[in-house]
Amino acid sequence: MKEVLGWIRSITFAVVFALVLGIFVFQPFKVDGHSMDPTLQDEQRIYVSKLSHTFSYLPDYGDIVVIDSRVERNRTLMDDIMGHPLVSLATGQGDDHTMYVKRVIGRPGDVLEFKDNKVYRNGEALNEPYIKETMDYVADGKITVPADHVFVMGDNRNHSTDSRDIGFIPLDHVMGTMIENPLNK
Repeated sequence: MKEVLGWIRSITFAVVFALVLGIFVFQPFKVDGHSMDPTLQDEQRIYVSKLSHTFSYLPDYGDIVVIDSRVERNRTLMDDIMGHPLVSLATGQGDDHTMYVKRVIGRPGDVLEFKDNKVYRNGEALNEPYIKETMDYVADGKITVPADHVFVMGDNRNHSTDSRDIGFIPLDHVMGTMIENPLNK
């Protein structure tokens, strides 16, 4: 009986440790679709540091982030728990297609323009060697990224659902920043 209780304690500790690690420190995600081509491919696994989400860090320009696209609702700790792969597996929820992988283009206070097939941030055209092809998007006027929000876009600009469609991303909807995989270099 002591041995069985020892196994139960060990398994319980391992599950709790995995949950805490995945909710607050890092988590794997799978790229769904082609919006980040050519940088990331459909079905590619990436690892995300969740420390920016846990401690409310502002991601840097060019960071690849995972966002919760449901920007019209407030996020809670329960969303983080239910989004953990072990919990999703146990509850049978699987992928709900609300998490997007995108690149940070604008931070709070930035003024963005879309003209001449380019993105302009604070009056300067961005040098974006990572995009798949020339962007076929123009918008009238300038937009300013509000406080506590970011503006994100996919690298496959002509085939990406991003901040142009869903709006500014609240910082608490930025789930984490992609960790560079040294094996992919």
